[in-house]
Amino acid sequence: MKTRTTGTPTHHPSLSGLNKTILTRLAKLGIAAKSELVLHLPLRYDDETRLYPINEAPQGQSVLVEGRVVTCEVKYRPRRQLVCHIEDGSGVLTLRFLNFYTSQQKQFAEGVRVRAFGEIRQGFFGDEMVHPKYRVVAADEPVSSALTPVYPTTAGLGQETLRRLIGRALADCDLSDTLPESVIETHRLPLFRESVLFLHNPPPDVAQSELQERRHPAWRRIKFDELLAQQLSMRLHHRRRRAAGAPALRPQNRLTHALQETLPFKLTSAQQKALAQIRHDLVQPYPMQRLLQGDVGSGKTVVAALAALQCVENGYQVAIMAPTEILAEQHYRKFSAWLEGLGVSVAWLAGSLRQKQKREALERVASGEAMVAIGTHALFQDEVEFHNLALAVIDEQHRFGVHQRLALRMKGTRPNKGAQPHQLMMSATPIPRTLAMSYYADLDVSVIDELPPGRTPVATRLIAESRRPEVIQRVRDACMAGSQAYWVCPLIEESETLQLQTALDTHAVLLQTFPELKVGLVHGRLKGEEKTAAMQAFQRGEIQLLVATTVIEVGVDVPNASLMVIEHAERMGLSQMHQLRGRIGRGAEKSTCILLYQNPLTETARERLKIIYENNDGFEVARHDLRLRGPGELLGARQSGVPLLRFADLAVDTDLLDAARDAAPALLQDHPDAAHAHLARWLGAKNEFLKV
Repeated sequence: MKTRTTGTPTHHPSLSGLNKTILTRLAKLGIAAKSELVLHLPLRYDDETRLYPINEAPQGQSVLVEGRVVTCEVKYRPRRQLVCHIEDGSGVLTLRFLNFYTSQQKQFAEGVRVRAFGEIRQGFFGDEMVHPKYRVVAADEPVSSALTPVYPTTAGLGQETLRRLIGRALADCDLSDTLPESVIETHRLPLFRESVLFLHNPPPDVAQSELQERRHPAWRRIKFDELLAQQLSMRLHHRRRRAAGAPALRPQNRLTHALQETLPFKLTSAQQKALAQIRHDLVQPYPMQRLLQGDVGSGKTVVAALAALQCVENGYQVAIMAPTEILAEQHYRKFSAWLEGLGVSVAWLAGSLRQKQKREALERVASGEAMVAIGTHALFQDEVEFHNLALAVIDEQHRFGVHQRLALRMKGTRPNKGAQPHQLMMSATPIPRTLAMSYYADLDVSVIDELPPGRTPVATRLIAESRRPEVIQRVRDACMAGSQAYWVCPLIEESETLQLQTALDTHAVLLQTFPELKVGLVHGRLKGEEKTAAMQAFQRGEIQLLVATTVIEVGVDVPNASLMVIEHAERMGLSQMHQLRGRIGRGAEKSTCILLYQNPLTETARERLKIIYENNDGFEVARHDLRLRGPGELLGARQSGVPLLRFADLAVDTDLLDAARDAAPALLQDHPDAAHAHLARWLGAKNEFLKV
């Protein structure tokens, strides 16, 4: 049996000796140490282990051929290009380069032996390779004995340079195992050293599909290690949080009962369950870190309001932060209506406030007169001081960066002698189970999985642009019958300027199309008060048709709006369409969301539209979204402080995620040195990121 070394890898050699340009390019790839080069694994492999005679080389796949240069010249028709002919006795092959340097022409001197790798295709003048990978070789030079790795790279950092650097790193770094033998045997894992050496230089007889689909045991070992590092990191964050102090907020129930008495509805059983979990957390002497998730319209805001009152009853302040001014202002109006009748003062802090209003709000928050402060990013600016903040509620939390959430949390530590505020994060983007297990392992999650009674499911219709007149008639009929409608303009090529122009153009066209209707406009570039005025007019029913950009994606609540048209729906993401659709169906009237799309559709767009048409359940939509887009975009995880997975795929590696979750607690408990060595190898300095 092979011996296994367990424990701390002895050193992390630095990248000393490399010039500044290469160091800068490696930094772009997230590489700052030789140990990180070891884990910079190939994207794919080229098979340069077999040399084909030119006339026997198969077409339609990349192959290696070798020949002597017969001619090489620059041609100018149909465009400037370098054309080189090589022959090996069995046949002649044309190498064609559309972009080239003058020095390349000199390399292809007549009689020189060239080895070229690429796909042979039938060209106008016979077989050719366009832009092959090539090098000049001596006669009888042996071919490679292993598959050639192709690495993720950046401009100015060639594959040869990367291979050389990685080869050196593999020789210099300690590749001994961080995992104890018991873990390796329980999960039937190959050794770490064997796995990385294999993946950087796989033998030619390995099944390419196992490598490409990352099913080979060596890949499974790497994926297990990565998931384990993530689980260990989050368990340590969880432990650290438990060790920090926080105000223990015991329920007094005076204000919470008073609010529930005034509400025109009863909480659903899912809301009651979520509230009970939050109440239990707020009593603890360590900070709550809970994610409250529920589909659009499931009633998260009232649960947050009742949690806020538990805090206020104990004499502490609450901060409620939302990503957009429209959503933050809506929260301010709801909370004011609910709480001010109970004698709880609510302050509003946003970038659009005039200087005098802002100063007054800041004074009320700093003195403690305002028990609840609601706003956007303005809440964590330096000038904002809380009297005694004990609860931070962050809505649509994935839209905020890690540093922004940390800044808000720090607002509570100063007045409370180092004790941290509790945190309640809310999201209307339901998180699929595997994602919650992986990225939210150090969070407690509450789910509101039922809609309040009286909410009717929204009917979704797919209609091609060619049937636009029918859609216009549908909008006219609905508005003339007393309903209201949204007309949503698409995000075009991620450009706010183009999106704004589209909204302005659409608004102008619809004003002419519907002279009998009052047509409003809302977009991201409007001043805060203009946005507010338009939204309020729509809420009061003075505007019948609201043209909007995706700025209305979250938080807008107009029960009388029962129709939505989403233009160019084929350009929208799944979660965005689902969020937008959630703006209607908030009253008793039957609501319809029309997805207006333009042909021809790409395969992905067709699939997205089919999913949104067939599914009203946000969790099901999110599950498909994870499959199509991966975790990074779904979570806003690039900002979350949690390292994104590079190798494991949550859609297919659920068994490895389960195994890593099982292994993490025992490793921390029984082999703490091995756990820290594993984290050092996989996360290095990234592990210092606070998960907030």
